[in-house]
Amino acid sequence: MRDNYLEEYYSFLRFPSVSTDDQYKEKLGKCADWLVKKLDSIGLQTQLVPTKRHPIVWARNEHQPGRRTVLIYGHYDVQPPDPLELWDSPPFEPVLKNGYVFARGATDNKGQILAHILGIQETIEQHRDLPVNLHLVIEGEEEIGSGNLGPFMTENREALRCEVAVVSDTGMIARGMPTMSYGLRGVTALEVKVTGPKMDLHSGVFGGAVANPITALAQLLATLHDREGRVAIAGFYDRVKPLGNW
Repeated sequence: MRDNYLEEYYSFLRFPSVSTDDQYKEKLGKCADWLVKKLDSIGLQTQLVPTKRHPIVWARNEHQPGRRTVLIYGHYDVQPPDPLELWDSPPFEPVLKNGYVFARGATDNKGQILAHILGIQETIEQHRDLPVNLHLVIEGEEEIGSGNLGPFMTENREALRCEVAVVSDTGMIARGMPTMSYGLRGVTALEVKVTGPKMDLHSGVFGGAVANPITALAQLLATLHDREGRVAIAGFYDRVKPLGNW
């Protein structure tokens, strides 16, 4: 590995790009600017897409007809470093210890996304081109639910159309054992209210005789999956494509 690659990694990690706290908003912007400058320097067409909160960095190469298209996703925002007293070193000042880099965001997700960028850089330098059409989408709101990523993807649906998306933001089976994840589970957040009697009822008198909303809610939740853990909602798997060779 080139020495300057490690220094670039350190520079990336020094941005306190905490998305959960608006006091870091300026730092997030500077981190995004750093990414744009880096991606521009390796020959990609890069733009900073403003959102209602933190900007999205979007980069691509010169697309060629007949080539497959790959989208690489990552995020430059990080979790808060608290509690600070549990750190052996400042969270935004990288430390190399026993072959590992310690800093907030080192593996979630700055290390992985920079590894992709440096791999792209090496390929371009050695071959003057990439073998695929490439999109890089790097957001600044992953740690707060990616609230503006959906609208961005919808607005640019056709431009971002690809054969495969690569996300290096998962875990490994064990230390020293690189792991390829074929997919991740999504998240749906909603609020369900189950109501019962209009007044408090004594469980010793009415328990069992009057329906308990908690019991009804438990029964409702139990219908979402079958005994094998598969989702039991009608039509849930209709658009799921089988794995195939790529």
